Formats: sequence, C-alpha cells, structure tokens
Amino acid sequence: MSDRGNLLLWGKVLGLGMKLLICGQGYLGDALARLARSSGCEVHGATLHGGEGRLACDLGSEESVQNLREMVGNCTAVVHCASSGKGGAEAYERVYLGGMKHLAKFFPEAKLLFTSSTSVYAQVDGSWVTEDSAAVPDRETGRLLLEAEQVALDAGGIVCRLAGIYGPDRSMILKKFLTGEAIIEEDGRRYLNQIHRDDAASAILHVLQQGECGVFNVSDSQPMSQRDCYEGLAILFGRAMPPVGERDLQRKRGWTHKRVSNERLRLAGWKPRYPVFLDAAAEIAQTMTTN
Repeated sequence: MSDRGNLLLWGKVLGLGMKLLICGQGYLGDALARLARSSGCEVHGATLHGGEGRLACDLGSEESVQNLREMVGNCTAVVHCASSGKGGAEAYERVYLGGMKHLAKFFPEAKLLFTSSTSVYAQVDGSWVTEDSAAVPDRETGRLLLEAEQVALDAGGIVCRLAGIYGPDRSMILKKFLTGEAIIEEDGRRYLNQIHRDDAASAILHVLQQGECGVFNVSDSQPMSQRDCYEGLAILFGRAMPPVGERDLQRKRGWTHKRVSNERLRLAGWKPRYPVFLDAAAEIAQTMTTN
C-alpha cells in the first residue's frame, strides 16, 4: 500500500480529518465533543438555543436545520443526541423523528448516528436482549424512537441504543441511595442496565471511526439486579440497605426487566472503561451534590 493509502486508512481509523456535527451538545454531547477533538476530529456542536461556542438549531424545524447546514457545510458524520426536554409523545415526534428526517434531508453526504434508548426493549422476563431481540415498546414514545431509528438505518447510518446514562454529578440510583430515598422494588430482581457517560461517548466515536452501520446496544458489561446493586453500594459506602417497597410504574423509561447485551459492540473492538456500575460509584459520589 502506498504512503497515501496508509494515511487514508489511518485517517479513517483514528478519525483524522473527520468533520463531526453533534446535534444536542449537552451532557453526553459535550463528552463526545471533547473525545472527538482529542482524536483529531473537527467538531461542530448545536443546541436548541446555542451559546458557549455552539450553534442554535431547532431540530424539529426544517428551516432551522437548513440554516444549520448552510452554516456548517458538508460533514463526515452527524450525531443526533438531542433531548426531548422531558416532553411526551409530541416532543418525541418533533425532536427525534422530525429531527432525524430533517438531518437526513439536509446532510445526505454524512454518516448519520441516532442515539436511541434500550427502553425500546420491553421484555419483563429477565432475559438477555441483543440487537436481534424483539423491540416492541409498550409506550408511544418508544414507538417513535423506533421510527426515528429507521430514518437513520434507511440512510445507511447507525443507531446506538443507550442504557441509562450516569456519570459525573449524575446518577439517580446513587443519589437516592446516598440521601436515603432509595426503595428496593418488591424482591429487587429487576435488572438495571446502565452506561457511564464517557463510555457512551467512546462507543459512539468508535463505531463512527470504524465505519460501522446498523444497530448497537450501548450498555456496560454486567447488568445488575436492583438488590445486587444496592448490596454493593451498601458495602462500598458502609450504609444500610434501602427498605423494600412497591415497584415504580411511573418510571420515564417504563418498567422492564431485562439484561442488555453489549456483545456486538465489543466484537466491533470497543470495551468500556467501567464494565459495571460499582466500578465507578465511589468516583461518581465525589462529584455529586445530594442536598
């Protein structure tokens, strides 16, 4: 292979020369931007209102996304990791489905990556789920996520189904445990599927750099039952176990009981820095405010 051929190959693998647009440069998007820049990528970020070096763009508005295209120009890859703003089905349809349609229209040259959710798997039997498992969500919001996923897949892009994200100053499980608000639901058998924010960012960048396509579950390597998680935290922090109570049927992501497999992602060459939540718990606790 010529020197130029070697340079092009390593540029693909390491991300050199990649022009990346991150739509929704918030908690996860910021971590992705930092990692991508450190890998040699040119990074542009957009949020709803802009500011702090980010462009303003309303993904639900075709005109706004067209204006974003005119400001940024051609991109190698576009990542949709915007939030619905805690809204319901209407917000999901506008931000996720509408946003993906607009990005596909105005960035046809780019590899599209949509950050979806493992909540599209509605299994309640504790089984392992892979990317080939049935995704039949029991909520309209989940069905809209699947429609947005299909837009990315139809464009030859990537879908990253993210488990519950935790990281610096963010872990509802840990916060409730430390403040004494935690409840073990029934027998505590329900599995918790999580991913550290920085591991999620590295997974997204990895599949982009490797030229992957299709669906990837982005979760850590060891789902824990709720009881096992709290037992581990009790030992780690020298505290009592939480009391037992009723299951929370109002959870935003829905009540499910499954173990999400990240095997496809690991076979693609990625591995998490934090294979299990307890690996990061003490570090995360130092960053959290619990009052």
